[in-house]
Amino acid sequence: MTTRQDIRIPAGGEQIAAYLYLPDTAPPHPCIVMAHGFTATRDDALPDYAEAFQAAGYAVVLFDYRHFGASTGQPRQLLDIGEQRADYHTVIAWARRRDDVDADRIVVWGSSFSGGHVLAVAAADPRIAAVVAQAPFTDAIAALLKVPLGNAAKIMAAAARDQVGAWLGRPPRLVAAVGPPGTLAAMTSPDAEPGFRALVGPESLWRNEFTPRLMFKFAFNRPGRGTARLGMPVLLCVCDDDVVTPPGPTVDAALRAPRGELRRYPYGHFDIYTDPQVKTDQIDFLRRALSAVPG
Repeated sequence: MTTRQDIRIPAGGEQIAAYLYLPDTAPPHPCIVMAHGFTATRDDALPDYAEAFQAAGYAVVLFDYRHFGASTGQPRQLLDIGEQRADYHTVIAWARRRDDVDADRIVVWGSSFSGGHVLAVAAADPRIAAVVAQAPFTDAIAALLKVPLGNAAKIMAAAARDQVGAWLGRPPRLVAAVGPPGTLAAMTSPDAEPGFRALVGPESLWRNEFTPRLMFKFAFNRPGRGTARLGMPVLLCVCDDDVVTPPGPTVDAALRAPRGELRRYPYGHFDIYTDPQVKTDQIDFLRRALSAVPG
């Protein structure tokens, strides 16, 4: 039977909300640290992954970033790339201090926007045992080329208003994360809004909003370019029809990684969350990747 604990992890005066899943096997356990992508929360489709990993013998820490979901942090919906990666490092450090976790067999897992985060996190922490990134955001330039020009201009105007307001101490001027084609939102491909909303369960604290000031740093976010520096096993799961995180840069990132593995799936960005084969592939990868790590 699946069991989990609802915990809080201190983070710079704030609290990161997380679910802790522990398997029935004897400790210390290999541990998977995971978080969601662009504005999504820990309750949005990821418990199914955590339960599958738990059943396979892994501890899992599934968390919300500060400013999102059940975690604390003001202003709400502040999407800061550096802060989100710092939250990964905070949760990893917390897991390593636990007696029931094998500190040398910690895996970072990410999906979509966080699929890029985990590549950067692992590059900064060579002690990470393995990386799993599905439908990952690996190159902002490729993603921006898919955004309609008119929508991009509107988002940048909103970003300017939001940033100036932040400098003046005003509340954020939020923009939708997903919306129908032609609307003002970060993701407006035909599959974006229905695909995203299909992930959101009844207990979710997801809000369809983010701080557009992110866009002033967004174009410099290209974590896939650093995979040549990753010495640990890396699995990249690519959706061939993905228009949210285009597959080309991710395929290239997998080829650059010294111990990279690539799995390709014949569908769009959001279909990967409901494909049971993906979880099977990831568990198979983890067993192979961690088999050579003492534990």
